[in-house]
Amino acid sequence: MATRHHDLTDPAAAETAGPVTGEALAGYLRAQATEFLRALRLHRETGGPGAGAEGSVAAARALRRSARRITGSLHTYRPLLDADWSEEIRPELAWLSGTLAMEHAYEARLERLLTALQRLSGATTTPTEPLTGTTAARAGTTPKSRKTHPTRTTLIPPGAPAPATAPASATAPASATASASTAAPAPAPSPPPSTGTGTSTGTGPHPTAPPDRGNLTVGAAKAGALLERQLTLARTRAHSTALQALGSSRFHAVADKVALLASEVPLTAGAAGTDLRPLAAAAEERLSDAVAALPLVTAGHPYNAEALVHGLSPDPAPHPQDAPWHQVRLLLRLHRYAREVLHAGTEPVEVRLLQAGQALDRHRDASEAAAAAAQAARTPRIAPATAYALGVLHADQRHEVEAARYAFQRCWQKDRQERVPTS
Repeated sequence: MATRHHDLTDPAAAETAGPVTGEALAGYLRAQATEFLRALRLHRETGGPGAGAEGSVAAARALRRSARRITGSLHTYRPLLDADWSEEIRPELAWLSGTLAMEHAYEARLERLLTALQRLSGATTTPTEPLTGTTAARAGTTPKSRKTHPTRTTLIPPGAPAPATAPASATAPASATASASTAAPAPAPSPPPSTGTGTSTGTGPHPTAPPDRGNLTVGAAKAGALLERQLTLARTRAHSTALQALGSSRFHAVADKVALLASEVPLTAGAAGTDLRPLAAAAEERLSDAVAALPLVTAGHPYNAEALVHGLSPDPAPHPQDAPWHQVRLLLRLHRYAREVLHAGTEPVEVRLLQAGQALDRHRDASEAAAAAAQAARTPRIAPATAYALGVLHADQRHEVEAARYAFQRCWQKDRQERVPTS
């Protein structure tokens, strides 16, 4: 059976449309530089990231978006651009995009892990007041930083009534309460007669909850507090780093270069008439080769037990299977940007590429969340129930990794079956 790589650029249609020259690249770069400057102006008008306004968040996202597209285009079409200028501005734009993305990444990772803990422990969620006093110190946050998480929830054991008003003793550590109840257990009263409703009027756990779920519920609250303390601290540091970066001379130098790019693109001699399609095809070929190196046959199973065993190893380093998938995600993004240059941004989004990109984004998020859970589990002197909850959370996120790989495999192989001839 004959096989060939994915025909992502559709050369037959490209031949009828004629060559796409370096002038198209220059126009695309000027447009992205203009978007960068517009987002920068909006960012300054909204007061910067310290103001916490929605407009500032959208402006930072637009800055990252245009910086990524400029960087990707400079990488794919670098033979047509001035080498010294390209090698000078490309790392700076990558630095800016990565710096601005860190705060959002930590916040999204915390939300993902807390949601997974609630799902795994069977806990109910109730809105909470802004943390103050002892509770704020225990969680490692302040009321000011808490404002950025208005939807934060707490873990309530199944069957326990939601607290109406927190008394003064509600801020005591959960470990002290648990140890006190263990040290002096009350005499167990005789069980009430059965009413046939399957409910309990006691204050203990739900009688139908299995023992492992009960243990997980006990450790989930402490695990959530530990994760919130660690990731909130990391998010705060990323926020400070972004503020320093946006006020640094390094950022102003990058903004000046982008401003010059909006008016003049330093193409090489003869680049204005050079066809861009061979360079875009090379980007597609790199993507196809990277996908071919992935274990798609193994990822084709909904439950990949072998990969999960490796993913649950105690090695603190990232799992070696994750790196090739992250590389495919980057190459897929470069391929999308190359297509945008060829079609001047007018081509509708291809559903297959969109689905593949979403699957790889989920893979990256789950992989980093699993690493964060494993890192929290290595905290010295944590309670066994907390470590158990973090271990279950780590395993759950590794399951999410395998689910994302399976989704990508289904999307990619389905397209290949449609495109590859059978004779």
